Amino acid sequence: MNIKSKIKLNNGIDMPLFGIGTYQIKSVDMERVLRNAIIENGYILIDTASSYKQEEAIGDCLKKIFEEGKIKREDLFITTKSSTSEHGYDKAIEACNNSLKRLQLDYVDLYLIHWPGQAGNQPSSPKNSEVRAQTWKAFEQLYKDKKCRSIGVSNYTINHLTELLSQCTIKPTVNQVEFHPFLYQKDLFEFCKNNNIVLEAYSSLTRGEKLNDDLIVEYAKSLSKTRAQLMLRWALQKGIIVIPKSTNSERIKENCLLYDFEIPNGIMEKLDSMGNEKRICWDPTVVL
Repeated sequence: MNIKSKIKLNNGIDMPLFGIGTYQIKSVDMERVLRNAIIENGYILIDTASSYKQEEAIGDCLKKIFEEGKIKREDLFITTKSSTSEHGYDKAIEACNNSLKRLQLDYVDLYLIHWPGQAGNQPSSPKNSEVRAQTWKAFEQLYKDKKCRSIGVSNYTINHLTELLSQCTIKPTVNQVEFHPFLYQKDLFEFCKNNNIVLEAYSSLTRGEKLNDDLIVEYAKSLSKTRAQLMLRWALQKGIIVIPKSTNSERIKENCLLYDFEIPNGIMEKLDSMGNEKRICWDPTVVL
């Protein structure tokens, strides 16, 4: 396993297991961060979203890198997402086209529905379910039109996935969710595996909230690794994609040094049992 290792999605596309997340990275910092990650450290997966408001900055940077011949478009895997205000058939089609324009790309490698609820609807509204179905039909069309090489979802629960699988013509390839030792969503992970949907983790490092946990510190020290490396490697060993975000050049380098060690089974089991109730981000279980 190395930084370019990939996992095969259910449509035959290979997706890198490791990449950089861009949530809350300012546009003014984007070129420095991406050059550091891609050129200096070999990252090949970039994760963004229309709601992050920095697709344009990413597109400008990638255009320069491609023109310089530093890397080819086909060597990168680029993910973006439609926001809660971009649900519904027509809006989803338009949203993807707008993202492609901002990114200055002919296609994205993965296009995700960012959230199971629609902006303006209460989480308990049945309209969420109706609009989700329309949105997925648009995603299927975008896939057929080769605007995206694969399509998937984000923040979907087992209930949301069960509903989608009963309706879809094209299965989702990926479900991107909050996932770390303190929110070990084992049932969701097993459901995705059983349905050939790859799980991708965000907030793998709990946004720093649990990096000082005594056991995380202890296990990392015992392996002579950083706490971040321990938590990222834990997910990788399960075949879960990770996309840690950082604007710090040392951390960008540190986060990808995950391939010269393996977490022993005993520590993996202890990390598995840290708990499953520490949700750092949003709770999709409230969305009907």
